[in-house]
Amino acid sequence: MSGYMRIPTNYKKYLKITGIILLIILVVVAILGSVAYSKRETLLKQMVAKAKDKAKRDYNLNLNINNPRFEGLRTIAFSDISIVPEGRDSLLSVRDLHVGVKLMPLLFGDIKLLGLRVNEADINLIKRDTVRNYDFLFRKKKPTSTEKGKADYAELANNLLNQLLYKIPDEMDVKNFKLTIIRDEEKLNFHTTSAVIESGELKSTILVNGDESVWHVDGNVDADDKKLDIKLYADNKKVELPMLEKKLGGKINFDTVYTQLKNTRKKGDEFHIYGSWAISNLLINHPRIAANDIIVPSGSIDADVLIGKDFLAIDSSSVIHLKNIQANPYIKYTMGKNKSYALKLKTGDMDAQDLFNSFPIGLFESLEGIQVEGKLRYEMAFFLDTRKPDSVQFSSSMNPSGFRIVKWGKTNLAKINAPFVYTPYEYGKPMRDIIVGPQNPDYTPIDEISPNLRNALLTAEDPSFYSHNGFVEMSIKRSIATNFKEKAFKRGGSTISMQLVKNVFLIRQKTLARKIEEMLIVWLIENNRVSSKKRMFEVYLNIIEWGRNVYGIGEAARYYFSKHPSELTIGEGIYLASIVPKPKSSLYYFTHDGGLRTSLRGYFKLIGNLMAQRGYTSRDTNAYGFYGVRVREALRPAAPVIDTLEIDSLFEADDDMVGEDLFRDLFKIQKADTVKSVSERTKEIAKDTSLTRAEKRRLRRDLRRQEKEASN
Repeated sequence: MSGYMRIPTNYKKYLKITGIILLIILVVVAILGSVAYSKRETLLKQMVAKAKDKAKRDYNLNLNINNPRFEGLRTIAFSDISIVPEGRDSLLSVRDLHVGVKLMPLLFGDIKLLGLRVNEADINLIKRDTVRNYDFLFRKKKPTSTEKGKADYAELANNLLNQLLYKIPDEMDVKNFKLTIIRDEEKLNFHTTSAVIESGELKSTILVNGDESVWHVDGNVDADDKKLDIKLYADNKKVELPMLEKKLGGKINFDTVYTQLKNTRKKGDEFHIYGSWAISNLLINHPRIAANDIIVPSGSIDADVLIGKDFLAIDSSSVIHLKNIQANPYIKYTMGKNKSYALKLKTGDMDAQDLFNSFPIGLFESLEGIQVEGKLRYEMAFFLDTRKPDSVQFSSSMNPSGFRIVKWGKTNLAKINAPFVYTPYEYGKPMRDIIVGPQNPDYTPIDEISPNLRNALLTAEDPSFYSHNGFVEMSIKRSIATNFKEKAFKRGGSTISMQLVKNVFLIRQKTLARKIEEMLIVWLIENNRVSSKKRMFEVYLNIIEWGRNVYGIGEAARYYFSKHPSELTIGEGIYLASIVPKPKSSLYYFTHDGGLRTSLRGYFKLIGNLMAQRGYTSRDTNAYGFYGVRVREALRPAAPVIDTLEIDSLFEADDDMVGEDLFRDLFKIQKADTVKSVSERTKEIAKDTSLTRAEKRRLRRDLRRQEKEASN
């Protein structure tokens, strides 16, 4: 046996034929490549010409590119590029542009950048009145027959992100790139003096509005592995955008913002983006959020973002970090004709002091400095299907373990257990100081307040006050459903506990921060037995507003009926309960004889029947005291004077006119002169010894307002 394998003769023949074929193919490829290489400049110019035609035809843009040329095998260079929308300001100009493209992805129809060099480039985004030089960006393209149908957002997101990553070059060198944003008289300029990517490291320097601020976008870029780690910060100051702040109507700035893309994955019908986003020393000041600066020293989220065919979500495996605490969020928004919203938030057992220390600075001023012990765990769930808003789901619970308050912070929540000074505010301004205690002659202990008033108010405002822990989830659900259907804030869902906290401890500003602080204080008071239910209700009855500058049941009973709170009838109790939501409109419910307008009768029957069901009163077919309510004479509106000539003309009307039509036409004369002149009624008010000076001033203002309304 020989020391080597002998190749059969027929195999040698096949190898020879194969070699000849490969050689022929290589020769053909070489010839075609040579022809293509010699013609590539012509092909490039043809492509540029087509691009110009398309820009003009589809977008009405004037595109100019000078001296397009190849540099080496994979780099294309251009000079003096400009884009000018027809009849608009110049959008883009580039003095020198060099683009390197990877060859292998081109075989599969993808363009991935190998290198990018830019020198002297300007982009101008200009809006003057309603004219913008970038309108073409928002022009909707008519879908083709193959594009019609329901969008697949997962596939769309996958494609968009891949295209974005493909356009990040392996190597980059940008010099003197300027972006100018002009909105009427406002102007914002970003001048990138240099931006470099070298060996995956990104470095840049950006001048904002000249020397106003210096920004940097730095980090690491690995587009092939779909990984990014980038941060934005400014030299020796915060990053801020006055133009954006003006548009949002508030103030926002920060020290550093971080973005990290860790990976992406297409799994079935879902596209996952794994990443982290963080910010340091975020400052927010917006009138809808809070009345002062809110500062978040550090916050971040490690998120698994899911994009499905028709939904966008943040998976529950995501983690929110806020200083020393963390929570797991779940958010899902389902798109399409019938939208739905889902939100969940839960934490593990947290150190209670860590929780309070992690609150953003300025968010909960009354709780600043509070010291606590124990553990807390929070869970919340919300779901709303826009097709069935009345079936909204909501639950929220804070579960304590060994929790207790060691020391109060800025505000002592236990102050309601002893006499204190209450200062009501109107439109952010203090009205007057009111002593909530025996030193105030109008202060009324709860046992001296008529049960007619107490029970009517509980029935109307908070039937389960003595059994709940500060919140009624069913009321919150109804409020969410009502507000969603009305597309406005129509119903609040506040309990008496929440109303008490809002009045005693918080300035009455409708902000998100104040509402959250209100709920937190209610939880602290109710779940830690800071005060008894009886005391809370007593304070509530003695401080809430019952009319223009009328505070507390003592003032209210005397102001409307010249009575002590213990003497109020069921009708008077139901009336006073009816005006709590809108106290400033209280006098408009009365007629000139001191009785109530018939429009309130249905309310009396509703509240009265509910009170009877709960055993607070007996059944009454006469509207539960509606007809017995009489406001004192000094508060009664002026009665209309009926012109006798007009009455005569009414009696000459057609005999077919029924009594209802007659009375309707008679009372069209509501804007006539009053029986008593304003001066006469002013004199009566001055002589009324039961009124305080403040009440007399208020009544005179009401008279002048009524006179003005009657003359309109």
